Amino acid sequence: MNNQADSGTLLADTGTEPKSSKRIEIVDVLRGFAILVIMLLHNIEHFNFYFFPDKAGQADWLNALDKNIWDSMFFLFGGKTYSIFAILFGFTFSLMFLKQQQQGIDFGKRYLWRLLLLAGFACFNAMFFPGEVLMLYAITGVSLYFVRNWSNKSLFFIALFFLSQPWEWFNYIKYVSIADFSLPKQINSQYWKPVMEALHSDSIWITFKSNITTGQWWSLLWAIENGRFTQTIGLFMVGFLIGKKGLFGSHFYDFWKKVLPLAILFCIPLFYTKLHFQGVDEVTIKRTLGVIFDMWWKLSFTFIWVSLFILLYKFSFFQKLTAPLKTYGKMSMTNYITQSIFGGILYFGYGFYLAKTCGTTISFSIGLIMLVVQMICCHYWIKKYKQGPFEKLWHKLTWIK
Repeated sequence: MNNQADSGTLLADTGTEPKSSKRIEIVDVLRGFAILVIMLLHNIEHFNFYFFPDKAGQADWLNALDKNIWDSMFFLFGGKTYSIFAILFGFTFSLMFLKQQQQGIDFGKRYLWRLLLLAGFACFNAMFFPGEVLMLYAITGVSLYFVRNWSNKSLFFIALFFLSQPWEWFNYIKYVSIADFSLPKQINSQYWKPVMEALHSDSIWITFKSNITTGQWWSLLWAIENGRFTQTIGLFMVGFLIGKKGLFGSHFYDFWKKVLPLAILFCIPLFYTKLHFQGVDEVTIKRTLGVIFDMWWKLSFTFIWVSLFILLYKFSFFQKLTAPLKTYGKMSMTNYITQSIFGGILYFGYGFYLAKTCGTTISFSIGLIMLVVQMICCHYWIKKYKQGPFEKLWHKLTWIK
């Protein structure tokens, strides 16, 4: 299980209009970019259905192409687009919180209600996709409720704490301090096999039942045991801080000019350090220092992507190039859920069962077709209705009296 997609904001419904239209444009573009990549990653993973055709039955050139596409996609985007979404989740919270604060209203309780609604969407999405991220966001999102009135300095340090991967450090300290200490087998692994068996089933009801129960446990435990849980909280804090400081505004262009080289500077040594620790024989080292440096590498790479998009968006050619991503990003929740629905129909046993015949290259091509179809639908839907159906429903229910 690799990329819990993201849907990090899935919050195209901000409930407020920022002062700078360029700012909201770049946020929608980032959302669109992230959900686009997540679509492709989910397709080559068969939407967490790790069942692929026998390589012996494929041509050597196709096997080589499969490997190159898989390795390239996960090197460039695995764990990075997820992080972008998590940052944007916190950013969107800041917009809604600050608008309500300006009116003398505490957004806290309304926000908790909003998270409860998100959990409902998560249960719906989970029927189709045993690896969806909305439930993780609904749970970890509660952290923003407790820090909503904290100072920027406090937010910065709490973000650093969670991004440091404290649980992995705790286990590493136990490893070097206690003789014969070793981490127990990951709990999520015991849920993996029954989930895979259900995805082979030709019964949609067996698959739905498994996905929404065992699949959700598998997804959440995987996030906890692989550093995603604490990192997600830290990324929420970063997004909240970015919103409070207005760092997506055009007047902070120079700030991102500094972020880009720093992110590159950190990214390179972190990559080789994580390779070293992931390559050792000791499992406890892999699951502590290996996870820590892997998460830090992905975080630095995330800021390379974010700063690149922000810096390039200053130029008209890039604005025109990424224009389709704006409407795509505005309907990020709708796109995330509908890609889960169609992914299940295409790859799982109750549908066309393409997982058994489609390798990485073909699945990647299917993802591109799905992307084009979604983009066309978004273009016409936004033009007529302004908001995606799931975004509209979430907005209406959030502000229900």
